Amino acid sequence: MNSNNQVAKANLFRDLHRGPKILVLPNAWDVASARILENASVAAIATTSAGVAFTLGYPDGQKISREEMLSVVARIAAKVKIPVTADVEAGYGNRPEDAALTARAVIEAGAVGLNLEDRTDDRRLVDLSLQLEKIAAVRETSRMMGVPLVLNARTDVYLLELGKAESRFVETLKRLIAFREAGADCLFAPGIRDLEVISRLVRELQNPVNILAGPGSPSIPELHRIGVARVSLGSSTMRATLGLVQRMAQELQTTGTYDALEGAPSHAEVNNLLS
Repeated sequence: MNSNNQVAKANLFRDLHRGPKILVLPNAWDVASARILENASVAAIATTSAGVAFTLGYPDGQKISREEMLSVVARIAAKVKIPVTADVEAGYGNRPEDAALTARAVIEAGAVGLNLEDRTDDRRLVDLSLQLEKIAAVRETSRMMGVPLVLNARTDVYLLELGKAESRFVETLKRLIAFREAGADCLFAPGIRDLEVISRLVRELQNPVNILAGPGSPSIPELHRIGVARVSLGSSTMRATLGLVQRMAQELQTTGTYDALEGAPSHAEVNNLLS
């Protein structure tokens, strides 16, 4: 990719976090899903690490290698015209140097942003000081390579249901403020569904906030109204397609009919999409 084009995409992606519209990212897991989303006029493509891992036969949770994950990101970035941000889990290693290697690989793949989470492989949180070193390493790599990566820094306090319920907001806020001060562009707290809690987080942080949404979450207009900058769907888009495959298989085994296949793009449409 032309580096000037990649820089322009990175700057555009950063600007998309500051309105006037909320940035909606129904995550992609391969080139076909990314092209379908691009054709639906989404502003940018976010990958889902779980969706990519599932597609390649791995469970979620950094069981896939950095190289395999970023090879999929590179294929997607090469086939769409809009900005691509990569979900790279916890950076594929426990050291700041590992986060730096991952940031370099993200840029080399043609992406302009990355998600960096703060959970360990055994469902605990990374020590805060180490996580800040990893964020700093990403920022320094971005600076050295001349591509202003948009860093979406994630804490999994709510997602892992760590500690007492009444203490989770304070812990989440503490970590996200630290991430912000270390140079994160957007702050991500998956697992929060209560509109008032989300609203309070947005007010306290005064920074672009990413919310993971899905069934049971506030609607996009509600999230926009309270100032959420970015909404993503994670692996739920990919898993919804697996639900369709389940229903199709069950229908074939029971009634022997094909109703579940209705509404699929034609062979020619998909072929043209990827030409």
